[in-house]
Amino acid sequence: MERVIMSFAEAVNSAIRSETSSDLGTSPARSFASLIDSEIRSSNASIADFIPSPFPLYAFASALNLRTRPDVAPLFTNTSSLNNNIDCQEDKEDIELHGVPPVCNVSPGTVELSLPNGDIFSGSLSGNVAHGNGKYVWSEGDIYEGEWKEGKACGKGRFTWSSGATYEGEFVSGSMHGEGTLVGVDGDRYSGAWVSDMKQGFGEERYANGDVYEGWWRCNLQEGEGRYTWRNGNEYFGEWKGGVISGKGVLVWDNGNRHEGFWENGLPKGRAMFTWHDGTTSCMIYGGGGWCESDVNLQLQRSSRSLVHRNVKMPGYPISKGHKNYDLMLIIQMGIRFSVGKLTPLPFRELRPHDFGPKGTFWIRFPPEGSKFTPPHQSVDFRWKDYCPVVFKHLRQLFGIDPADYMLAICGNDTLRDISSLGKSGSFIFLAQNRFIIKTLKKSQVKVLFRMLPGYYHHVRRYENSLLTKILGVHCVKHSWGQKTRFIVMSNVFCSEYPIHQRFDLKGSSYGRYTDKPLEEIDETTTLKDLDLCFFFRLQQSWLEGVKQQLDRDCEFLEAEGIMDYSFLIGLHFRDGSSQNQQDMELIPIIDRENLFRLGTNMPAIAERVSKDGGEVSDVILCFGIVNILQDYDINKKLEHAYMSLQVDPSSISAVDAKLYAERFRYFMAKIFVEDKR
Repeated sequence: MERVIMSFAEAVNSAIRSETSSDLGTSPARSFASLIDSEIRSSNASIADFIPSPFPLYAFASALNLRTRPDVAPLFTNTSSLNNNIDCQEDKEDIELHGVPPVCNVSPGTVELSLPNGDIFSGSLSGNVAHGNGKYVWSEGDIYEGEWKEGKACGKGRFTWSSGATYEGEFVSGSMHGEGTLVGVDGDRYSGAWVSDMKQGFGEERYANGDVYEGWWRCNLQEGEGRYTWRNGNEYFGEWKGGVISGKGVLVWDNGNRHEGFWENGLPKGRAMFTWHDGTTSCMIYGGGGWCESDVNLQLQRSSRSLVHRNVKMPGYPISKGHKNYDLMLIIQMGIRFSVGKLTPLPFRELRPHDFGPKGTFWIRFPPEGSKFTPPHQSVDFRWKDYCPVVFKHLRQLFGIDPADYMLAICGNDTLRDISSLGKSGSFIFLAQNRFIIKTLKKSQVKVLFRMLPGYYHHVRRYENSLLTKILGVHCVKHSWGQKTRFIVMSNVFCSEYPIHQRFDLKGSSYGRYTDKPLEEIDETTTLKDLDLCFFFRLQQSWLEGVKQQLDRDCEFLEAEGIMDYSFLIGLHFRDGSSQNQQDMELIPIIDRENLFRLGTNMPAIAERVSKDGGEVSDVILCFGIVNILQDYDINKKLEHAYMSLQVDPSSISAVDAKLYAERFRYFMAKIFVEDKR
């Protein structure tokens, strides 16, 4: 048999090379191919058994016109690779087609091949393989339509199984690889990243029962940061491992109950904070067969109030449906969830110079129907800009901001609060769980920020007790009608376990620096100013030295950057006058107290009221920091200074150059902070 094939093969090969495409139907090669094909099928032998290694496979493959599927070996154009690929192909699920042109030299173009087994290929060929756009229909009903490269699905395409399931997205070497969407027979829908036919990277799975998971995947399982929302409204956001909840995370029930702690294999482990929907709290310890409330000397005992006093009025108003900024809030939450979720699992690396510039800034579009990078949503079409995301990831870590806490506070079920009325800048200001401030910026302020960003990063990294506002992110939203909204995310200076009873915005200037509210309308949410301040504060010597030293460093940095018109925000919590207030210190976990008192946060002091008859003394807790650090002494401020100087004392106005502003600011701070010598 072998000699017959060998002798006739040469004749066939010679005949094939001399034939034209019009002769294919009656060619000797076609007849010989049919004979060989019949022989193979009847003997259950492999192709390799019938073809000696010197046999020209190009001619034989052209005549047989065989196709390749995941379960059928491809025809290669060289004999040496044939046996190896036949052996390994049984376990391979790639979509491949080494289709062959008719038995003649045909230039690349669109052809249609009807194969003996009922499969059909139509598309472009290059040489003897599929290359370009093409469609392959298997006799069983499976269909692939899209881009091919050297005989394999490669590029963008769509695969439809006979069962009804579909995948549309990117392929590499026959595998689902890149961004794509898989819709299962049962209605489950996954949109996100793929690696070698497996879900890997960031993606969203919408299950047929209404549940949704959005986060990171590895080998088809949830791994890393992710959010799972059940159809009944319960929600978990935190860490996953091997497809189950594992690590640090927060579980929020639809009734408002909240569990925050660590998990292992889907179960709570170790210490955790449980907050009931009415605001009461308990710290629990999980282990062994269940949980118990922890010892009061180590953790918080269950209390009739939460750590944030519920009888204290919260500033601003909730942003609910119908609010003028409701759509903007949804867009901000969606964008921040995407930005932080995309970066969280990536390993930290050293910052590079281009991370601070335009090359480190990215735009992405959020169409309502979703895309290969973004989930579908109910809002309008918009574009999202992420300014220097790698830098701000480093800053959030530097400031001790946990990514899960950050995303849950801003993007969780709790709505943001609109506190724009508290400021005079005309900016929109949102408050997230009393922890983070989201404030809109002018284009000029964004330019100032990125001019000073490298210096800011190195300054706060060098001085961990810096009083400068903690900047956590800067973003921009471009609406479909062209309007841009730029905004910054910062830590809230007044985020504390203690309620703030009075708050002041101090600049060190005097002209116009008083509140214009009637006395009866002033409450704990009112921001008072320099001329309203009637206290000075006594600090222990070590605290006083630390405050003055850090104020000098921060002011020197702002002066070097040409920044002026910043403010010193200070909040007062009066500890006396309430039996509950007297117990505040007892309600703070002992294990956390060493970190509770740090510069500008929960600092104990004595507030002495300025009076001719002797000052009234109160025990207070102080929270303070330097905010509004994005205004330089530009042409507008210079004109304001020139105009106001004609009407009032130039030293009393806020608009002065950076050097004079820093000197006056430090002088004013030295007057209100003094040593407690008692």
